[in-house]
Amino acid sequence: MPSLRRLILTAAGLLLVFIVGTLYFFEFRAIGQLHLAIEEREELLKQKQETVRNYKGKVAFYKTREGVEHLAREQYNLAFPGERVVVIVSEDVPPHFR
Repeated sequence: MPSLRRLILTAAGLLLVFIVGTLYFFEFRAIGQLHLAIEEREELLKQKQETVRNYKGKVAFYKTREGVEHLAREQYNLAFPGERVVVIVSEDVPPHFR
């Protein structure tokens, strides 16, 4: 029969191994969650960078003469002298919207 001292040391050692193992398990799980959060943020960052790149392209386009002409035609229905603007009216539109 093992001595009481040896039994207590074995129990304490097993308890210590169990506690350390449990802590490692929870820490690895937390690290995995942090990795997922980082990947999500990196994807969001890539999307935002793409959006900024698109906006920079639009700003560069609208700084040119062609961009200003495009904006004037699309939003303000303007035309150059000598051009005609054609309005197509649909029959299913109520009269007060024409």
